[in-house]
Amino acid sequence: MILKPMEQPVLPERISDKPAIAITEGDPAGIGPEIVSKTIANGEIFEICRPIVIGEFGTLQREIDRNHLSMKIETVSKITDQTEFSPGTLSLIDMENLYRLPEYGKVNRACGRAAFEFLEKAVELAEEGRVSAITTAPINKLSIKAAGIPYAGHTEILGALTETVDPLTMFEIAGEMRVFFLSRHLSLIDACRMVKKDRVYNYILRCEAALKRLGIQLTKPIGVAALNPHGGEGGLFGSEETEEIIPAVELARKKGINVVGPIGADSIFNMARKGAFSAIISMYHDQGHIATKTLDFERTVSITLGMPFLRTSVDHGTAFDIAGKGIADPTNLIEAVKAAVRYS
Repeated sequence: MILKPMEQPVLPERISDKPAIAITEGDPAGIGPEIVSKTIANGEIFEICRPIVIGEFGTLQREIDRNHLSMKIETVSKITDQTEFSPGTLSLIDMENLYRLPEYGKVNRACGRAAFEFLEKAVELAEEGRVSAITTAPINKLSIKAAGIPYAGHTEILGALTETVDPLTMFEIAGEMRVFFLSRHLSLIDACRMVKKDRVYNYILRCEAALKRLGIQLTKPIGVAALNPHGGEGGLFGSEETEEIIPAVELARKKGINVVGPIGADSIFNMARKGAFSAIISMYHDQGHIATKTLDFERTVSITLGMPFLRTSVDHGTAFDIAGKGIADPTNLIEAVKAAVRYS
C-alpha cells in the first residue's frame, strides 16, 4: 500500500496569537448542537482560541433557548482579519441545510446529509488555511448511511475528502496516555484478520512519525498490545503474536525505533497509566476504547492524524437517548478543543 505523504498545512490567517478552530455541529438530532452551544457559552476556550462553529442556525438557537444560555448567535460568511470572536457570542457559518427542526433522537437522512456538509465546509476552511484545526461533535452512522454517504464515520469521511489513505486515529487523555488503533470500524473477526506483520510494522513507523510531528518527546517506548489472552502463551492461545506481531516489533527495533511488545492487553493499559510508554498501539477498536473510556470518559479525546490538518473529536456518540433533555455534558468537547489548540 502506498500512503499519501503528509503535507505541510497552510498557515492560518490570525488576528491574534490565538488559532482559529472550526467546530462542527455534528448530527442535529443528537447532542451535538447542545454540547457545542454549551461549550461556546462556557467561555473557557476563548482564552486559548478563536472558535468558529459550522452548523445550522435553528438547531443551535433551539439549544440556546432550551438550556437558557446567555449567548447570541452571529452569522459570518467567512473568516477574515475583521472577524470578531468574543465570549457570549457564537460565531456561526450557517450552512442553512435543514428546512425544519428535526425530532430529537431519531435517525434522519436530512440530518446525516447536513452533518456531512458541515464537515465538508470545515475541511474547506482547513485546506484554505482559514483555521488551524477542526474539532467535531458526533455524527450518527445510521443517519449518514440513510443520506447515501458511503463512509462508516468521521475518519473515513475525512480520509476521502482529503484523499488520505488510512488516517491514524489516536486517543489521548489530557496529554497523558495515548492510544493508537491498528483498525477501527470493523467486525471483531475482520479486525483480527488485519493483524499482519506488514500492517503492524507500518503502523509502528507511522505512529512514531505522528508523535514526533506533534512535538511529543519520545522518552519512553511505544508499547504494542497483544491480540490474544496472555499474549498467546507461545502459540497456545493463537499464533498472531509469534507469527505477526513479534516479527513486526523486531523489524521496527532494527530500524532504531524504541518499541516493545506484544504485551498482554490486560496489563499494558495499566502500565501506560503509570507512565511506562509514550503511546500504545492497540490491535482493534474496542481494545483501546474500553481502556481509555473506563479510565476517564470525559477527558478522552480522539485525534485524527496523517492528514494535511489536525482533527480532534469527542470520544462519544450522538447519545440519542438524552438528546433534547438538557443534560448533555460539554466537558469532552471542551477537552477536544484544548487538544486541537495544543497540537495545531
